[in-house]
Order: sequence, then C-alpha cells, then structure tokens
Amino acid sequence: MSKSRMTRHGSRLMALSTVSLGLVAAMTMPAAAEEQPTRDQLIADCSSGEGKCSFNEPTLGKAYLGDFRQVSNSLYNCSTSDATQSMGWADTVGSTDSAGVSVTVGGKIADLIDLSVTATYSHTWSSSHTENSSLNMTVKPGEVGWISRAQVMQTVTGTWQTHYDSPKWGHYYWYVPDTVTGPAANGTDGQSNAVTVKTRKMTAAEKSSCSSDAKKGQAFVVKR
Repeated sequence: MSKSRMTRHGSRLMALSTVSLGLVAAMTMPAAAEEQPTRDQLIADCSSGEGKCSFNEPTLGKAYLGDFRQVSNSLYNCSTSDATQSMGWADTVGSTDSAGVSVTVGGKIADLIDLSVTATYSHTWSSSHTENSSLNMTVKPGEVGWISRAQVMQTVTGTWQTHYDSPKWGHYYWYVPDTVTGPAANGTDGQSNAVTVKTRKMTAAEKSSCSSDAKKGQAFVVKR
C-alpha cells in the first residue's frame, strides 16, 4: 500500500473513530428529567379537592412542652410599692406543617389528618387550641410583669397520597411525606400546660418615662 493510500485510509479510521465516540457519548448522556410537582402543588391540590387525598400511616411523636410566650398585657410599676392586679390572658396555638405553613382550622388538610389519626389511635386530632383565664400578678417597683403560657405540643408524621382521575405530571398517584406539629391535649404523655407570671427590670427609657405626670407613682397596663 502506498504512503498516500495509507494516509487516506488512516484518515477514514480516525473519522470513523470520532463518529463512534460521539455516538457513545450521546447514548450515555442522561435523559431529560420528567416534570415533577412541588410539595406545595400537591398539598394545594389536596386542599382544593382537585386531588383525592389521604394522610396515610400517621405516627404520633412523644408530647413535649412548647416554648413560653406572652399571653397578656404588661403591667408597669412606676410606684414605690408592690403592685398587685388580676390580669386576663388568652392564648390560641395552631399547627404548622413541614414547610412551616399553618394548617387552617376546619380546612380540608386538617380534616384529613383528623380522620386518619382518629382511625389509627381512636382519638381526635385538632389543629388549634384556644384557652383563656385570669391570674393575680404582683410586680415590684421599677419592674414590668406579664403572664406567659406554654402549650403541650405533639407531632404527627405521615405520607400524603394524592390520586388524580387523569394523569397529572405523568402519573395518577403522587406521594409526599409530611410532619405536622400542633397542640396536644393537656396531660398527653404526662406533659401539662403551664401558665406563669414573668417579670423584668424596666429599661432606662422606661424608668425615665415614669417621671411624667401621667405615670409618676402609678402602676399602669400596656397592651401587648
């Protein structure tokens, strides 16, 4: 074989090799991912009723006492003696899901969770709890007092199953895990709701305001 023929033959081999390698590369490239719904889209379809949904295999976590938070107005004592007063308080604690979104009382999502928990544990589940009462409080001179409350809380973990009459995002069924945190009944797992009076020293600005004619020597209430 002449040198020129060898060169042309070699060129054809290189071209063939290049085409072959390109085909392999194309074949090994991942296919485009199918469009998939977001968690929010599936939950929205459950809430609207577009998807036929159920909250499957609910598991209740161990109850715990939530954080204390102020549930009353504040009593400021600008006098030189203790100030004692009966203070009313009210507190409403709701539920949130894995994304931190509130679970609406009486909504479709809350009803489906309640239905599932009741069937599994033979007791109801509520997405919200409201409580109110009054408490005597004593605040020392130069201090501020208020009432705080902590609610017994509990998680419920399960999987949302969404069923569509016609395929959506390419499927009839979609699943999404979720954990909802909400109020539990007082005494659950030995935990009890707590209500207490809390106080603190006035700030410099608050002490300075006590010198005004309207506040001097007085105890007064400031709405929260």
